[in-house]
Amino acid sequence: MGLREKLEELRQQGIQEINETEELSKVNDIRVKMLGKKGPLTAVLRGMKDLSKEERPKVGKFANEIRDELTKAIEVKKAELTAAQLNEKLAKEAIDVTLPGKPVIQGQPHVIQQIIDQLVDLFVGMGYEVAVGDEVEQEEYNFERLNLPKDHPARDMQDTFYVTPSVLMRTQTSPMQARMMEKHDFSKGPLKMISPGKVYRRDTDDATHSHQFHQVEGLVLGEHVTMADLKGTLEVVAKTLFGDQLEVRLRPSYFPFTEPSVEADITCFNCLGKGCAICKHTGWIEVLGAGMVHPNVLKMSGVDPDKYGGFAFGLGPDRFAMIKYGVEDIRDFYQNDVRFLNQFNQKG
Repeated sequence: MGLREKLEELRQQGIQEINETEELSKVNDIRVKMLGKKGPLTAVLRGMKDLSKEERPKVGKFANEIRDELTKAIEVKKAELTAAQLNEKLAKEAIDVTLPGKPVIQGQPHVIQQIIDQLVDLFVGMGYEVAVGDEVEQEEYNFERLNLPKDHPARDMQDTFYVTPSVLMRTQTSPMQARMMEKHDFSKGPLKMISPGKVYRRDTDDATHSHQFHQVEGLVLGEHVTMADLKGTLEVVAKTLFGDQLEVRLRPSYFPFTEPSVEADITCFNCLGKGCAICKHTGWIEVLGAGMVHPNVLKMSGVDPDKYGGFAFGLGPDRFAMIKYGVEDIRDFYQNDVRFLNQFNQKG
C-alpha cells in the first residue's frame, strides 16, 4: 500500500473517530493519537524519504491537507461538545423566576428627618419657600441682626462655638430670616419662608440637651399680619403632627427678636388634656417659641416696620420627635442603633 493510500486511510479513520466521540475529554485524546509526534500520521510521513523527488512534494502537500482537515474537525467537535455541556449545565441550574424572591431590606429616613420632611411638605403646601442657609455663619446675622447686640444678656443663653471672633457655628436657623428680608421684594407679595437645618451650642449632652440639634425657623412678613395668623398657623402644625383633637395655647414670654413673644403649648396628645405623666399632669405640652417680629429686626434688614409686620416661630424637630414618640433621652436619636430607629418605619 502506497503512502497516499495510507494517508487516506488515516484521514477516514480520524474523521470517523472524531464524529463518533461524545465526550469532550476524548477529543483531546484523538488529537494526540492522530497528530502527535508518535502518531500514525507522523510515522507515515517518515516514509517519504523513500519517494522520488517528483512524488515527494505531492505527498507532502496531501499530508498537510489531511493534517489541516483533522485539526479543523477536532476544533469543531470540541466547540460542539463544549456548547452541549454548557447547555446541559444551564438546564440543571435553571432558576424558576415565578418563585417569590427574598425581600430586600430597604433603608428609610431618620426619624428626625421624617419630622422635618413632614414640616417642609406642610409649609410648602401653604405657600412657604424653603431657605436652608449655611451652618457656619457671621456673628452679625446670628446675633446683631436679630436684636442681640454684643452686650445683650440673652447671648449667655446661647453658648457658642466660634470659628473666628466674627464667624461661628450658627446657634439658630434665624439668620436666614435676616438674609431673606434683605433681598425680598414686597411689591411682589408677602415673605413666607421656613429654614430647616442643624444648629450648634456648647451644651453638655444629657437626656434633653445636645451640642448639635435641629430647628425649623419660620417667618411671615407682609401687611396686616396678626397674632391670630400666628396662632392659626401653629394649630395647623400641631394637628398635622399630633392629631386633629389638639388645641394650641399661647403664653406670654420673652425673646429679643419678637415683641410680643409667646410660648406655644399643645394639648397633651396622650391624655387629651386630662393630665398624665407625659404632660406632668398639666394637660399641656410646651412645643415652641414664637411672636411678632421686633421692629428693630425689621429696621436692620431694611424693612419699614410702619408698613410691614409679621410673625416668626422656631420649631424643634428633635423635641417634636421626643414628644410624639415618647422618647425620654434625646441621645437615643444619635446613637445609630438600628433596633431603635426601625421602630419609626414610615410604612409601618
